Amino acid sequence: MSLIVDIRKQLGSFLMDVQLTAERGITCLLGASGCGKSMTLKCIAGIEKPDSGRIELDGRVLYDSEAGIHLPPQARKVGYLFQNYALFPNMTVRQNILCGLCRERNPEEKKRRLEEVLRLLQLEELGERKPNQLSGGQQQRVALARILVNDPQLLLLDEPFSALDGHLRDSLKIELRDLLARYDHTVLMVTHDRNEAYNMSQSTAVMHQGRLLSCKPTKTLFADPGSVQAAVMTGCKNIAPAERVDEHTVYVPDWGVRLSSRDPIREGLTAVGIRAHYFNPGAPQNRFPVVYVQEMEEPFETILQFRYAAQTADSPPIWWRLSKEKRPQSFPEELGVSPANILLLYD
Repeated sequence: MSLIVDIRKQLGSFLMDVQLTAERGITCLLGASGCGKSMTLKCIAGIEKPDSGRIELDGRVLYDSEAGIHLPPQARKVGYLFQNYALFPNMTVRQNILCGLCRERNPEEKKRRLEEVLRLLQLEELGERKPNQLSGGQQQRVALARILVNDPQLLLLDEPFSALDGHLRDSLKIELRDLLARYDHTVLMVTHDRNEAYNMSQSTAVMHQGRLLSCKPTKTLFADPGSVQAAVMTGCKNIAPAERVDEHTVYVPDWGVRLSSRDPIREGLTAVGIRAHYFNPGAPQNRFPVVYVQEMEEPFETILQFRYAAQTADSPPIWWRLSKEKRPQSFPEELGVSPANILLLYD
């Protein structure tokens, strides 16, 4: 089972040009606000119409500009979970869920599917409550139940945790991930939060200014983002322009250092990245003198900002992040980085 998207849509001066293939399981669309993530979901769902292209779900064409195909939302077998859940406030949980079965005419089948989804999402005891009597997590489960009761072939989640506070968000990530593991179809989830993408998905696609930069298995993407924007979206704090010297050496002018890379360096390299937790006082390679600038304290970690001895004055300080129990009594005069931890970035 798979979703294939190849669409273009002009929104004023903004061009959205997206090519994406998502297989069974959870794929995250990761990107900053305004990059086109939610519009992509709306085009897939049929809420918005692309200007051109094609959308195919499990071999069935949902949209094809050349063939003149544009199925209405109700014919696509696509479930869309909105950010605010869009529950009807004057209806009970049962009534809200039954709205998802408005096209089912058999009352016995309606009842069977309603009871099945109530059990699946552990909502049996909440059936007669109204949305204002539910917690944020319970509201999310009701909204999801209203979608799943129709057995969609594709589930679209638009920032599903944005309306929740931090503590509830963390607990519901695990709950929703475990629930969706039992959903035997494709899930496409929009988020701007790298932790959500890492925790929830098997694959992650990075979007920037209307374009899909890359789509990789999530852990592969975080280990090797491949582009500057993907490195930024996956949380890399230290990124600088770089020049290829040879197959395993780069020169970073802003930092005034040459770095060795484990991976071969291709032509077209534009920058390198070093994640803040990759620095190591004991690493023998890529080791240089440093001058400390300031220290920032977080609840469980310490961030030390430093500059290389030959670093240019107008370049930003470099971040070294470490757990509080590993904070040294006296700061080392030199820091190293394993060649395996040099991120090679190509745009």
